[in-house]
Amino acid sequence: MENLTGRLLVAVPHPDDEPGMGEMFERSVVLLLHHDEDGAHGLVLNRPLDADVDAVLPGWQPHVSKPGRLFQGGPVQLDSALGLVSIPGDDTTIGIKRLFGSVGLVDLDAPPVVVMPEVAGLRIYAGYSGWEGDQLEREIREGAWFVVPAEAGDAFSREPDALWTAVLRRQRSTLALVSTFPADPSLN
Repeated sequence: MENLTGRLLVAVPHPDDEPGMGEMFERSVVLLLHHDEDGAHGLVLNRPLDADVDAVLPGWQPHVSKPGRLFQGGPVQLDSALGLVSIPGDDTTIGIKRLFGSVGLVDLDAPPVVVMPEVAGLRIYAGYSGWEGDQLEREIREGAWFVVPAEAGDAFSREPDALWTAVLRRQRSTLALVSTFPADPSLN
């Protein structure tokens, strides 16, 4: 399978009586930060938590993109935090590791005053989503995920609860129709 780094995984809806991937991934949109033969990891972009960033990372709250909440990036290592940033331009910046395009990870141990002047958007995630070698490829073959291109603003959507629908709706294929499926597709 091709390298999917920088692409979105959009959860395929399934009827309530059909086994799925669990509540964490129901109608989720995952940005793949890394993908190779050894596995993949990414962040669920549309799971805001009912917690301010300052509750876990004092000093970062004033800098996070709206809605200004901590997000759950996935079920793995919920006691860790990742800062996803949008970086304009091609320059390298101390405290930021560019992953692809304008997307990077920020060193959350660095003082915000050092890195924030170079950042256009910031979102903080508790945990991440991870797959072992061939696990993600198997899930895609089994029909659990749609794989679609990401757009620059997806990771920093002001309406994360509507991201699943928005990403599907903009597809130029029959996937756009999936955006209208009810929560339980068997009711369609």
